Amino acid sequence: MGVRSYRRCDTCEATFLDPAHCLNTEQERAEYEQHQNLPGDAGYVGFLKRVADPLLDRLTPGCHGLDYGCGPGPVLAQLLRDAGHTVALYDPFFQPDAAPLQATYDFITCTEVIEHFHAPALEFRRLDALLKPGGWLALTTCFQTDDARFAQWHYRRDPTHVVFYREATLTHIARQHGWQMTVPKRNVALMHKPAVGA
Repeated sequence: MGVRSYRRCDTCEATFLDPAHCLNTEQERAEYEQHQNLPGDAGYVGFLKRVADPLLDRLTPGCHGLDYGCGPGPVLAQLLRDAGHTVALYDPFFQPDAAPLQATYDFITCTEVIEHFHAPALEFRRLDALLKPGGWLALTTCFQTDDARFAQWHYRRDPTHVVFYREATLTHIARQHGWQMTVPKRNVALMHKPAVGA
Protein backbone atom coordinates (compact mmCIF):
# COMPACT_ATOMS: atom_id res chain seq x y z
CA MET A 1 0.00 0.00 0.00
CA GLY A 2 2.97 2.30 0.28
CA VAL A 3 3.34 4.96 2.93
CA ARG A 4 0.02 5.81 4.54
CA SER A 5 -0.83 9.43 5.29
CA TYR A 6 -3.07 10.88 7.98
CA ARG A 7 -4.88 14.07 8.84
CA ARG A 8 -5.87 15.57 12.16
CA CYS A 9 -9.20 17.15 13.01
CA ASP A 10 -8.46 20.48 14.68
CA THR A 11 -11.82 20.41 16.48
CA CYS A 12 -11.93 16.94 18.06
CA GLU A 13 -8.26 15.88 17.71
CA ALA A 14 -9.09 12.59 15.96
CA THR A 15 -6.51 11.28 13.49
CA PHE A 16 -7.87 9.96 10.19
CA LEU A 17 -6.25 7.71 7.62
CA ASP A 18 -6.30 9.27 4.16
CA PRO A 19 -9.20 7.53 2.34
CA ALA A 20 -6.85 6.81 -0.57
CA HIS A 21 -5.07 4.31 1.70
CA CYS A 22 -8.16 2.51 3.00
CA LEU A 23 -8.74 -1.14 2.17
CA ASN A 24 -11.62 -2.07 -0.08
CA THR A 25 -14.50 -4.09 1.34
CA GLU A 26 -13.11 -7.46 0.27
CA GLN A 27 -9.66 -6.72 1.71
CA GLU A 28 -11.20 -5.49 4.95
CA ARG A 29 -13.31 -8.63 5.40
CA ALA A 30 -10.27 -10.82 4.68
CA GLU A 31 -8.41 -9.09 7.53
CA TYR A 32 -11.31 -9.64 9.94
CA GLU A 33 -11.55 -13.31 9.05
CA GLN A 34 -7.99 -13.79 10.36
CA HIS A 35 -9.07 -12.79 13.89
CA GLN A 36 -9.34 -15.65 16.38
CA ASN A 37 -11.62 -14.27 19.07
CA LEU A 38 -13.02 -17.39 20.72
CA PRO A 39 -15.08 -17.95 23.89
CA GLY A 40 -12.52 -20.48 25.13
CA ASP A 41 -9.69 -17.93 24.99
CA ALA A 42 -9.29 -16.79 28.60
CA GLY A 43 -7.18 -13.80 27.56
CA TYR A 44 -9.83 -12.57 25.15
CA VAL A 45 -12.62 -13.09 27.69
CA GLY A 46 -10.58 -11.16 30.26
CA PHE A 47 -10.11 -8.36 27.75
CA LEU A 48 -13.88 -8.16 27.21
CA LYS A 49 -14.60 -8.21 30.92
CA ARG A 50 -12.75 -4.90 31.18
CA VAL A 51 -15.79 -3.31 29.50
CA ALA A 52 -18.46 -5.84 30.51
CA ASP A 53 -17.88 -5.51 34.26
CA PRO A 54 -18.20 -1.72 34.56
CA LEU A 55 -21.18 -1.77 32.17
CA LEU A 56 -22.93 -4.50 34.16
CA ASP A 57 -22.38 -2.47 37.34
CA ARG A 58 -24.55 0.25 35.80
CA LEU A 59 -27.36 -1.84 34.27
CA THR A 60 -30.64 -2.71 35.94
CA PRO A 61 -31.84 -6.33 35.64
CA GLY A 62 -33.22 -7.58 32.33
CA CYS A 63 -31.97 -4.87 30.00
CA HIS A 64 -32.06 -5.18 26.21
CA GLY A 65 -28.83 -4.40 24.41
CA LEU A 66 -27.14 -4.36 21.02
CA ASP A 67 -23.61 -5.58 20.27
CA TYR A 68 -22.80 -3.22 17.38
CA GLY A 69 -19.94 -4.61 15.31
CA CYS A 70 -20.06 -7.96 17.08
CA GLY A 71 -17.78 -9.77 14.62
CA PRO A 72 -17.99 -13.48 13.77
CA GLY A 73 -17.91 -14.72 17.38
CA PRO A 74 -20.01 -12.52 19.68
CA VAL A 75 -18.33 -13.48 22.95
CA LEU A 76 -19.24 -10.21 24.68
CA ALA A 77 -22.92 -10.72 23.90
CA GLN A 78 -22.77 -14.09 25.62
CA LEU A 79 -21.15 -12.61 28.72
CA LEU A 80 -23.98 -10.08 28.93
CA ARG A 81 -26.62 -12.74 28.29
CA ASP A 82 -25.13 -14.86 31.04
CA ALA A 83 -25.71 -11.88 33.35
CA GLY A 84 -29.44 -11.90 32.52
CA HIS A 85 -29.70 -9.41 29.66
CA THR A 86 -30.92 -9.91 26.10
CA VAL A 87 -28.51 -8.87 23.34
CA ALA A 88 -29.17 -8.36 19.64
CA LEU A 89 -26.32 -8.55 17.13
CA TYR A 90 -25.30 -6.37 14.23
CA ASP A 91 -22.14 -6.42 12.15
CA PRO A 92 -21.91 -5.23 8.52
CA PHE A 93 -19.73 -8.22 7.61
CA PHE A 94 -20.81 -11.09 9.87
CA GLN A 95 -24.34 -10.20 11.09
CA PRO A 96 -25.57 -7.91 8.29
CA ASP A 97 -29.32 -8.25 8.96
CA ALA A 98 -30.39 -4.65 9.52
CA ALA A 99 -33.53 -5.55 11.51
CA PRO A 100 -31.81 -4.86 14.88
CA LEU A 101 -31.18 -1.29 13.67
CA GLN A 102 -34.93 -0.66 13.71
CA ALA A 103 -35.17 -1.00 17.51
CA THR A 104 -33.85 1.01 20.45
CA TYR A 105 -31.77 -0.31 23.33
CA ASP A 106 -30.97 0.12 27.00
CA PHE A 107 -27.29 -0.38 26.19
CA ILE A 108 -25.03 -0.69 23.15
CA THR A 109 -21.54 -2.15 23.07
CA CYS A 110 -18.86 -1.28 20.51
CA THR A 111 -15.71 -3.17 21.41
CA GLU A 112 -12.77 -2.49 19.10
CA VAL A 113 -15.21 -1.14 16.51
CA ILE A 114 -15.11 2.65 16.39
CA GLU A 115 -11.56 2.71 14.96
CA HIS A 116 -13.06 1.05 11.86
CA PHE A 117 -15.66 3.80 11.26
CA HIS A 118 -15.16 5.36 7.84
CA ALA A 119 -17.81 7.99 8.67
CA PRO A 120 -17.62 8.36 12.46
CA ALA A 121 -19.96 11.35 12.73
CA LEU A 122 -22.67 9.40 10.89
CA GLU A 123 -22.05 6.28 12.97
CA PHE A 124 -22.25 8.11 16.30
CA ARG A 125 -25.50 9.78 15.23
CA ARG A 126 -26.86 6.32 14.44
CA LEU A 127 -25.75 4.99 17.83
CA ASP A 128 -27.41 7.93 19.58
CA ALA A 129 -30.67 7.21 17.73
CA LEU A 130 -30.48 3.52 18.73
CA LEU A 131 -29.87 4.30 22.41
CA LYS A 132 -32.83 4.90 24.69
CA PRO A 133 -32.80 7.87 27.06
CA GLY A 134 -31.11 6.68 30.23
CA GLY A 135 -29.10 4.11 28.27
CA TRP A 136 -25.40 3.32 28.11
CA LEU A 137 -22.98 3.17 25.17
CA ALA A 138 -19.87 1.13 26.04
CA LEU A 139 -16.78 1.66 23.86
CA THR A 140 -13.31 0.20 23.73
CA THR A 141 -10.52 1.45 21.51
CA CYS A 142 -6.85 2.20 22.13
CA PHE A 143 -6.69 5.88 22.99
CA GLN A 144 -4.07 7.74 20.99
CA THR A 145 -1.49 9.51 23.12
CA ASP A 146 1.56 11.47 21.98
CA ASP A 147 2.27 11.99 18.29
CA ALA A 148 5.92 10.97 18.68
CA ARG A 149 4.90 7.33 19.12
CA PHE A 150 2.27 7.29 16.38
CA ALA A 151 4.47 5.98 13.55
CA GLN A 152 5.51 2.89 15.53
CA TRP A 153 2.18 2.36 17.30
CA HIS A 154 0.90 -1.19 16.81
CA TYR A 155 -2.67 0.06 16.60
CA ARG A 156 -1.87 2.35 13.69
CA ARG A 157 -0.30 -0.52 11.75
CA ASP A 158 -3.55 -2.50 11.58
CA PRO A 159 -4.70 -1.78 8.00
CA THR A 160 -8.38 -1.86 9.00
CA HIS A 161 -7.98 0.97 11.52
CA VAL A 162 -8.95 4.22 9.84
CA VAL A 163 -9.58 6.65 12.72
CA PHE A 164 -7.82 7.08 16.06
CA TYR A 165 -9.35 8.74 19.10
CA ARG A 166 -7.81 10.58 22.00
CA GLU A 167 -9.70 10.74 25.26
CA ALA A 168 -10.34 14.37 24.31
CA THR A 169 -11.93 13.18 21.06
CA LEU A 170 -14.41 10.99 22.90
CA THR A 171 -15.12 13.83 25.34
CA HIS A 172 -15.94 16.04 22.35
CA ILE A 173 -18.24 13.37 20.86
CA ALA A 174 -20.00 12.94 24.20
CA ARG A 175 -20.55 16.69 24.47
CA GLN A 176 -21.95 16.83 20.93
CA HIS A 177 -24.61 14.27 21.79
CA GLY A 178 -25.33 15.39 25.33
CA TRP A 179 -23.84 12.22 26.83
CA GLN A 180 -21.98 11.99 30.12
CA MET A 181 -18.67 10.15 29.72
CA THR A 182 -16.68 8.16 32.23
CA VAL A 183 -13.45 6.22 31.68
CA PRO A 184 -13.62 3.34 34.18
CA LYS A 185 -10.53 1.59 32.82
CA ARG A 186 -7.76 2.30 30.36
CA ASN A 187 -9.07 2.43 26.78
CA VAL A 188 -12.69 1.98 27.93
CA ALA A 189 -15.32 4.73 27.74
CA LEU A 190 -18.88 4.58 28.98
CA MET A 191 -21.33 7.11 27.59
CA HIS A 192 -24.56 7.72 29.50
CA LYS A 193 -27.48 9.23 27.62
CA PRO A 194 -29.49 11.24 30.15
CA ALA A 195 -33.06 10.20 30.80
CA VAL A 196 -35.83 12.46 29.55
CA GLY A 197 -36.25 15.35 31.96
CA ALA A 198 -32.96 14.62 33.74
